[in-house]
Amino acid sequence: MSWRVLFDGTSLDQWRGYKSDTVPTGWRIEHGTLAKDKPVADIVSRDEFGDFELSMDWKIGAAGNSGIFYRGTEEYDHIYWSAPEYQLLDDINGADNKTRLTCAGAAYAVYPSPEGHLKPVGDWNTARIVARDAHVEHWLNGVKLLEYELGSPDWEARVKESKFAAWPNYGRAKRGHIAMQGDHAGSLAFRNIRIRVIAD
Repeated sequence: MSWRVLFDGTSLDQWRGYKSDTVPTGWRIEHGTLAKDKPVADIVSRDEFGDFELSMDWKIGAAGNSGIFYRGTEEYDHIYWSAPEYQLLDDINGADNKTRLTCAGAAYAVYPSPEGHLKPVGDWNTARIVARDAHVEHWLNGVKLLEYELGSPDWEARVKESKFAAWPNYGRAKRGHIAMQGDHAGSLAFRNIRIRVIAD
């Protein structure tokens, strides 16, 4: 399948708020990027996706913290209660830097990312997420950081030891929304957001 552009630098037509039909105040288009500079509500793709390859460039400010969610549903109060997260962080100064489980590229609080592949704050990084059936891969700047199998004994054990054990449908959806986290401090920008549906 061909690539589909989710953000072309000029329009937010393919995005909305969580449980809302409008884009939350605080997200803006700036110099061809999707940007925010203070805590705002999350932004969610209007469409849902099952098996896909997602790619985007991201740039985070000093001490910044955010994330990319995938296969998210709107059954709970927050999307992170249902959706796995590709963590975005300033690994040097971000408050979440105490463990690799919550550093840049990690499957947040479930699978750690290795060090050494994140560019300095202010530089653009490229995230890539591949989800095919239960198999998920996180890539950063052309390097595969981790892979895991949703629902596997290892995954189940890790989720049980995490805060996500409180939400029984965490990571269970076969398809769902792409979303970007906005409710943490720090500046953040995205560009070149595109997705390719993986056909059977």
